[in-house]
Amino acid sequence: MHPIEGSLCVVCGERIWSPYAVTADGGPRCGLCRRIEPVFARAVAYGSYEGGLRELIHLLKYGGVCPAANVLGRMLAEAIAKLEREFQQPSVVLLPVPLYRAKRRQRGFNQAELIARAALKSNPCRGRLRLCAAGLVRQRETASQIGLTSHQRRENLRGAFAVSDSEVVRGREVLLVDDVYTTGATVSECARVLRRAGATKIWVATVARTLKNSAQYAEIERPAVGEDNEAADTQTVLARAVVG
Repeated sequence: MHPIEGSLCVVCGERIWSPYAVTADGGPRCGLCRRIEPVFARAVAYGSYEGGLRELIHLLKYGGVCPAANVLGRMLAEAIAKLEREFQQPSVVLLPVPLYRAKRRQRGFNQAELIARAALKSNPCRGRLRLCAAGLVRQRETASQIGLTSHQRRENLRGAFAVSDSEVVRGREVLLVDDVYTTGATVSECARVLRRAGATKIWVATVARTLKNSAQYAEIERPAVGEDNEAADTQTVLARAVVG
């Protein structure tokens, strides 16, 4: 479980392969962020959502292994540290992305909140963060985002979030935290709601991020052929597939 390396979009954190993806301000941007300005100022993540990091997040979310939040919290603290120099206010409101109340009752906790609390124990940004666990609420249940197009994801989340008390965020910088950044649809909808409530700038930090341009490994099994030209046993062959 290692931090993300290489050239990354200065806005959303997507990996960039092209050396020419540079804007006038000198920062590389992915194709999407060059076409559409996100509603949040910048999103950062600790690592890629794969391998051991993905398994650790699943242990917490689906296995209920709450001590995993301590490890994930330290990773989140490292991601948050990347933003410290860009905070413009002495105090920043920290908001975990909320679960719908039925989902929270079923799971017993909100993983984003547990990870955020663990991150604060690592003292990121020297005490500048002020956690407001109930500042953002999920007011309706949403369908699974799996398999939906970008437009369908946005529509699925429309109206799902609300600010519980606008005075908490009005005129303030806000740091949204979550376990995984997949397409950015969830944090973008949260950011829109926060901007309407008066937040001046929204930052995003997650433990992991889905990197669309990363290389992944697929396991393929095939029989090995012996000297007698017959299949003698089965061996595992690792084939590398680059996902575009």
